[in-house]
Amino acid sequence: MGKDVIIACDFDSAEKTLRFLDKFGGRKPFVKIGMELFYAEGPDIVKKIKERGHKIFLDLKLHDIPNTVKKAMAVLSGLDIDMCNVHAAGTSRMMEAAIEGLTRPDGTRPLLIAVTQLTSTDQTALEDELLIKEPIKEVVMKYACNAKNAGLDGVVCSPLEAAAVHNACGADFLTVTPGVRFADGDMGDQKRVTTPEQARIIGSDYIVVGRPITAAADPVSAYERCIKEFVS
Repeated sequence: MGKDVIIACDFDSAEKTLRFLDKFGGRKPFVKIGMELFYAEGPDIVKKIKERGHKIFLDLKLHDIPNTVKKAMAVLSGLDIDMCNVHAAGTSRMMEAAIEGLTRPDGTRPLLIAVTQLTSTDQTALEDELLIKEPIKEVVMKYACNAKNAGLDGVVCSPLEAAAVHNACGADFLTVTPGVRFADGDMGDQKRVTTPEQARIIGSDYIVVGRPITAAADPVSAYERCIKEFVS
């Protein structure tokens, strides 16, 4: 599976999202639909973007008891999405239930990945607020191995952790990495970040890029810069 750049379409309306995607003309970048947009517009926005020919990562980060997650995933399996996710902190049983719900009667399903630790979380927050004393890298590796053993396709992690995840879980276990900024850009609220080029070298399979593209003066040029640095 080739590397790709996923644009985080973190807008609050279908109008803003579709107007943004119009800028790309015939190009059809892989897009992420997160909570803000999905809660604003519901499943219709997924259908509208899919009709335009885009691949879609539906980023809702499900985290609940196994039965609830299974039922929610059964609903999401009816949408023509390419990737979706859960929180690995929900335990292996929850992740197994997510796969059960996501798998359609014909045996097909979107890719399912698990969030290990958010890229806005650092070691201090992990220890002081979550009362997890182990090094964050060890926590990420444990969560990644749990996801692998539960049958998931990959994890969301910092690009700084991508190589270690591949070493622990195999080259085919996907690493989807937010926290990517241009070398001359602003880190925003991310803590564990790197550049598209560094993410490629480290071993990310997909990078998720939001504001460096969506807030750029020329989003198409910013996207092309990401593609050049990460894929080329």
